[in-house]
Amino acid sequence: MTGHLSNSDLDTLISDADLSLNDPEPLASLPEPAEPQQRLPQQDLSFFGKIPVHVTLEVGSSEVTLQDLMSVDVHSVIALDKLAGEPLDVKVNGAPFAKAEVVVLNGNYGLRIVELNSNGLSGLKP
Repeated sequence: MTGHLSNSDLDTLISDADLSLNDPEPLASLPEPAEPQQRLPQQDLSFFGKIPVHVTLEVGSSEVTLQDLMSVDVHSVIALDKLAGEPLDVKVNGAPFAKAEVVVLNGNYGLRIVELNSNGLSGLKP
């Protein structure tokens, strides 16, 4: 056989091999490759989900002199830098994580997250 096939030779090959261009076999019936393709192993990160972290809610802060702090008693009020109704800072291990508002859930205080830190978990470095 030469490198060139005529149309009649091509038709003969197709009909002899019982090949049909109109009704291809479904992909599912193709044989499995002898050697499976190499895939990167899935990393199991569930271990890290068990590491405890310390979550705190920062209502606000204030800078006072030591003299003012020494004069604080039971009825003293210290003004904070947050406005009433402003979202509060949620920190994980001391690093900013989100903004939240306080809610009451079954008689306990809880946090409703209203905004996540744009750095996500990568920003949890204090």
